[in-house]
Amino acid sequence: MRNWSRALSLSGAEMLFLARCLAVVAAVRLGLTFSSYNRVRALVTRLEAGDDADIAALRRVAWGIAAAARFVPGASCLTQALAGQYLLARQGNAAKIRIGIEHDTGAELKAHAWLVSGNHVVLGGSINGFAHLVDHGP
Repeated sequence: MRNWSRALSLSGAEMLFLARCLAVVAAVRLGLTFSSYNRVRALVTRLEAGDDADIAALRRVAWGIAAAARFVPGASCLTQALAGQYLLARQGNAAKIRIGIEHDTGAELKAHAWLVSGNHVVLGGSINGFAHLVDHGP
């Protein structure tokens, strides 16, 4: 209930952006549920993305995706990173998905995904404590 009251206090432009983020997060979540990561990634990365985004655009996308993910059940770090990459690409901004595994987890493998633009981690938190596996994106 608290999330809804906070959402209703947003300006019209913020509400519209949040609705767009919600639609993208939900679509990516459904795509990952009913299709493969490679297929969803191919759809997300088909847009031309040029330069790295400025910090204001990165913060806006990070806020919108994180807020929208609270309303989408099972919106994992990978879902959020792909959704953020799509939104940035729609603005012409380059970003990549970074996938890594956590160090020293014993027999259990713990993977995580981040959205990275330039030298900035947009979504996913700290990269410390993880071994870098692969980057997907421009």
